[in-house]
Amino acid sequence: MIPAPYRVAERERDTEDTWTLVLEPVSSPEPAIRPGQFMMVYAFGVGEAPISVSGPPDRPGPVVLTIRDVGAVTHAICAAEPGALLGLRGPFGNNWPVDEAAGGDVVVVAGGIGLAPLRPVVLRALERREDYGSVCVLYGARTPGDLLYPAEVESWRSRAHVEVTVDRPDQGWAGRVGVVPKLIASAPFDPERTTAFVCGPEIMMHFAAEALVARGVAPERIELSLERHMDCGIGLCGHCQLGPTLICRDGPVYTQAELGRWLAVEAL
Repeated sequence: MIPAPYRVAERERDTEDTWTLVLEPVSSPEPAIRPGQFMMVYAFGVGEAPISVSGPPDRPGPVVLTIRDVGAVTHAICAAEPGALLGLRGPFGNNWPVDEAAGGDVVVVAGGIGLAPLRPVVLRALERREDYGSVCVLYGARTPGDLLYPAEVESWRSRAHVEVTVDRPDQGWAGRVGVVPKLIASAPFDPERTTAFVCGPEIMMHFAAEALVARGVAPERIELSLERHMDCGIGLCGHCQLGPTLICRDGPVYTQAELGRWLAVEAL
């Protein structure tokens, strides 16, 4: 429960309201974080927030976090300049089963900042490219200015099938327009050997899971990452309850078979 001090080594602005921070421990060992896990990030004197890790998985090194500025705590975290101290607890939660998907196809479906917790999945699949069949990355955001890691996403095209769409194009946008679940029907993967990894707004995940099932992907092989208000990160406070589960303790990654009916309940 006691946050360890980490120093901000790098800070880069991704979008109008989103920043990526690279944090190095002051005295504790560098953690090895599994893809999909999260940290509780403490801005001293302000508060704490759960943030998914977006850096390369399963190796000791700096902690990479992509954070959207949506409130007092995340504003303070995003505003931390290089050299500033933040507190970290974790890593917490279960992980994306990307290694278990080896031997089959991988489909990553991301909406908005949902690409941040899915970035470790893509990095692992591309790092071990020979272990997988088709690798598809389907990514959507509200506008071109809301797209994360645009140069990096473009670089993935040499080793994966990548499609990017936006809800509202600007004058310079020449790509697809529409919601990201619409990309699933024509994506090049074999549904019988596919594991899908989905993260984004819950309404997007609901329709993406429906589209994946309609393609023939088994609900047990559709992995979803959920987010709720968390105060403790270890299943004590109960604030992250969804149906019978506590997301910080039992998640944040679940299969569609486990949580599909809960995602269908509006405002739950």
